[in-house]
Amino acid sequence: MTQRVSIAALLTELDRRSPAGFAIALHIQFTTPKYMFQTYAKRWLDHYTATGMVLRDPVVRWGMQNIGRKRWAELEAMDDAGVMEEAKDYGLMNGAAIAILLQGSRSVAGFARADRDYEDAEMLEMQDLLSQLHLATLGLARLSAGDRRALTALAVKLTH
Repeated sequence: MTQRVSIAALLTELDRRSPAGFAIALHIQFTTPKYMFQTYAKRWLDHYTATGMVLRDPVVRWGMQNIGRKRWAELEAMDDAGVMEEAKDYGLMNGAAIAILLQGSRSVAGFARADRDYEDAEMLEMQDLLSQLHLATLGLARLSAGDRRALTALAVKLTH
């Protein structure tokens, strides 16, 4: 129970820092995350999914090849498909990409806001929170089926 509360608290804090939403892919193996948390508007998620943008998303591409943090504006040069420009039509004006590799496992996240760019200190704090979330979910395969169901329910609640 304590681990779920910790995970929920971390997700809530990351959500608070992402007024326009986020997408967090935890423990990516090959191209599939073990856990995916999304709070972007349903309209954007539907469009993103229907048009297969994950294959062209510069946040995803950068995050799979690097570790650290970048503002979305710094990734625009890699956006050949115009994903970031389309995102602006859905209120995702500014954002941060964060990728971590800890204990042999990679997690990638995109955080968005409509009002301004993220400051360096904010991005560093979000990277720390993402690292905590990454480590808190690292051993979840050992949790009971009930605990895994509760975490899945939390993911659904955050996504919708």
